[in-house]
Amino acid sequence: MTRNAVIITGPGFQDHDVVYTYYRMLEEGWQADIATKNGEPVVGKYGVPLPMDKTAAPLIGFDDLEVEAYDAVILTGGHEAPDRVRQDGRVTGFVSSMAESGKVVAGLCHGPWIMVSAGVLKGRKACAYIGLRDDVVNAGAEVVDSDVIVDGNIITCSYYAYVGAFMKAVFETVEKLEA
Repeated sequence: MTRNAVIITGPGFQDHDVVYTYYRMLEEGWQADIATKNGEPVVGKYGVPLPMDKTAAPLIGFDDLEVEAYDAVILTGGHEAPDRVRQDGRVTGFVSSMAESGKVVAGLCHGPWIMVSAGVLKGRKACAYIGLRDDVVNAGAEVVDSDVIVDGNIITCSYYAYVGAFMKAVFETVEKLEA
């Protein structure tokens, strides 16, 4: 069975967050989409373009986000991209609906900012990058000092150095929830 996930990002994304999560999903045989506002090309903090290369599928727009199409949503970091993306009601509505549907909602480094704005962290255990710890606490989460926290279908990762453990948690949690 092919699994499907979408990475949601924008201009100024943390390059290695998107590159690693995208290619790691492909390595596991997943279908991976990348969504940006209006499906427009964007450039990461360190110059990685999206789409990444000539073999990459076209980007999708926020209007194309459908809960039924995905097993997981990956919210990557870089402080600029998540802060821009979380201001878009199409994204926060999609993330909220994914969480309510029991699908995996996973935020890496600053990615949980989008989860904060989507209202999916209240009553959850989460870890947080120091720069958004107060926001995660104020969103009603119990913040635990950890690399990766899985609370049901909600996954948080405190820093991009832990992206390997983060992706392992995403794969294991999707498998567990769909078993």
